[in-house]
Amino acid sequence: MTKNFSKEEFDCNDGSEMPINIYHNMVKVANQLQVLRDELKKPIHINSAYRSEDYNKQIGGVKNSQHIMGRAADIAIKGMTPIEVSKVIERLISNGDMLQGGIGIYSSFVHYDIRGERRRWDYSKK
Repeated sequence: MTKNFSKEEFDCNDGSEMPINIYHNMVKVANQLQVLRDELKKPIHINSAYRSEDYNKQIGGVKNSQHIMGRAADIAIKGMTPIEVSKVIERLISNGDMLQGGIGIYSSFVHYDIRGERRRWDYSKK
């Protein structure tokens, strides 16, 4: 998908097939995460990206999840806290280097999506 990301990293964790229209969205997400990786010069672990509707239900994901549409990834970067990662993404968005979207901070990962409008939430302390 990019020089550092493979399709397999973005596949649904239940093994279900990724539809072609979803794949095109995931390529856009991968390209944005490549910008982040190039900036940090550190590998990015993809915890979850595309989710089938069934898998999303199984794990308690919200009904209108960006993951179902292939427009989101939950990521972790070794040696960085989710807050530190989110701050770098915010800076890259402000500079016009990454697409505006959702940033969610959790205790062990950051959700990033390319929904096209600014959304922020912090569940790291809950």
